[in-house]
Parts: sequence; structure tokens; C-alpha cells
Amino acid sequence: MPRRLLIASLVAAAVVLIAPAASAERIKDIVDIQGIRSNPLQGYGLVVGLAGTGDTTNLTPRVLANVLRRQGLSVDPADVDSQNVASVIVRAELPPFAGRGQRIDVEVSTIGDAASLQGGTLLITPLRGADARVYAVAHGPVITGGFAAAGQASSVSKNHPTVGRIPGGANVEREEPATFVQNGTLTLNLKNPDFSTAEDIRAAIDAVFPAAAETLDAGTVRIQVPQGLSRSRVAALIDRVGLLEVNVDAPAVVVINERTGTIIVGENVGISTVAISHGNLSIVTQEKDYISQPLPFARAGTTARTHRTDITAIEEEGPLSVVDRKVSVQELARALNAMGLTPRDLIAIFQALKQSGALQAELKVI
Repeated sequence: MPRRLLIASLVAAAVVLIAPAASAERIKDIVDIQGIRSNPLQGYGLVVGLAGTGDTTNLTPRVLANVLRRQGLSVDPADVDSQNVASVIVRAELPPFAGRGQRIDVEVSTIGDAASLQGGTLLITPLRGADARVYAVAHGPVITGGFAAAGQASSVSKNHPTVGRIPGGANVEREEPATFVQNGTLTLNLKNPDFSTAEDIRAAIDAVFPAAAETLDAGTVRIQVPQGLSRSRVAALIDRVGLLEVNVDAPAVVVINERTGTIIVGENVGISTVAISHGNLSIVTQEKDYISQPLPFARAGTTARTHRTDITAIEEEGPLSVVDRKVSVQELARALNAMGLTPRDLIAIFQALKQSGALQAELKVI
């Protein structure tokens, strides 16, 4: 059963408060197995069939001429009109255990001054890994999810028409072996390193496979694989370990995003007994124009226009409130809501609490 979350909305923005865990988490959801990972692939290609939205640079005609030359057609780059062709970078992720012939998605991005890839088709493009070896070959029609149109005096666009995708657009040509069992051991890397969580993982594994696991550090747990175990039995071992449930210890942290007014409070956050007073000072400036004219039947004087600035200072009341030390997130949310604070007020208060030493948590500002 997933962890329950308590989301408390404070006045005009979101303050998210993570409630204590109601159930344990599966090991497979909180760790990565060392050696099992995806590999990025990249290649250079051409998208053809564009409706005059291609490149106007000199690179694309030369590349297109080379492509045609490999097809047995000799073409001078100066004779190639590249407005229907665009130079692109093609990216893909080779998933672990991907077999030869499996299809994977690719992403296509322009590198020239092409205005749109809408309606284009990617020519055959080899995709290479970091070792410069070809692992997949991509081709096919590009889906942009947007459009762009322009005239002499105006233009309109939606989303990013210079970036597109080809679902299943690449065929895997070379397999990348995953060596996840090294020297008879299996290594688990925690996604969020924590000594308590690592020890709980070790204890859960040892309860099923006695003396098989050891904690190396806050982010690593090593499992000893029995000698002579076949590959299929190793897969069964990983499946059994992955389904074990452990309690995940969340750190005491408060995350603040000042741009959006969002505050996230971890479940173990505590505030020492403290008195808080927070008030706002507002200064209102008004610019007004007045017309001054002489009295009726006056023999002297002229009508004149005058300018006056009115300044008003408004200071809101800031009562002194006492917040007792709160252990649970629910009580902390109730105490902050009772003070009637806005999200901007809360951001300033949390920063002041950290400076005073009353906030028993790590404060992160993003």
C-alpha cells in the first residue's frame, strides 16, 4: 500500500506536508541494481520532406550531397536546395536487456535554423554509444506535437515544432550485456542514501537469506550470491529480494520554492518552542493631477495644472504567537494554519527559524 500524503493548502499557494508512513516500501522501488542501467545513444541525421521550413545553412546541402553520392548519384552541393531538409541530432536510450531487433523510441532535434520539422521523415541514421559503436539504427516519420506558420508580417507557433519524436523509430542492432553479478555479489544502490534505510534492507534480506547481505555505506547494500547458482535462479533471487518490504526513513527537510510560493515539509520536521511575530508594512503611493484656476471675476491669475503625490503607510498587526514543539506533520500544519499566514509569510518565517536554530531540519531553497 503506498505511503499516505497529507497536502495542506495555506491560503493562496501550496504547502505540501508529507505524513508519516502508513506502510513499508518494496526494495525494488527504492534501489537500483548496480550494472543494470540504460545507455544513451546519439547520431547525426537529416529530416526530409519539409514544406519550406528546413535549413538555410551551408552544412545541410553538403551532407545531403554526400548522402546522394553514397546512393550512386553525383550532385554538386550548390545545386541542392535545403529548404525542405533539416540537419538534426537524433537521441535514444538503449534500455537494459534490450535484444537485437527490439524497437525503441527516438527524439529528433534541429541543429540549424529550420523553423519546423512538421511532416518530415528521418533518413536512416546510425545511433552510436559513448564507445563510438553503432547500437541502433533510426528512421521514420517525425511527430512534432506542434506547428509553426509565418507570413510577411506575422507568425504563429504552438509548442516546439523544432523537436519531434519517432515512437519505435529505432531498431536495436547490438546488445549491451548487463553484468550485474560481479565476483559473486549483487550490489544494491539506494536512490536516497540513508543509513537507517540501508540497515533495514540488510535486515530484511538476512531474515530470508541468513548472513547474505551487508551494509557498505548509506547508499550501498551488498548481497552474496550462492556459488553455482544458475542465471535463472539469480533472476529468481533478485525477484524475491525486490518484493521484500522495508520502512523508508525520510530525512527532516523543508524545501522552499520562492518562485512559485511552494513549501514542502518532511514528516520528521520539528520546531523548538518559539514565539513568532510577523507583520507587513505596506506603502501606497498615489500620483494625482489637480487644476487650479483664479476666483470668478478676478482680474489677475491664470488656470494652471498642478501635480501632487500622496503617500500612505499601512502597517498590519503582527500578534506574538507561541508555537510549541511539534513532532507530527499534522500538528505542525494545524499550528501554522491557525496563525493565518500566507505562503510568502511562511517562507520568511522558515528562513528566520533556521537562522535562530529553532527549525530542527535542513532547509533547502530551490
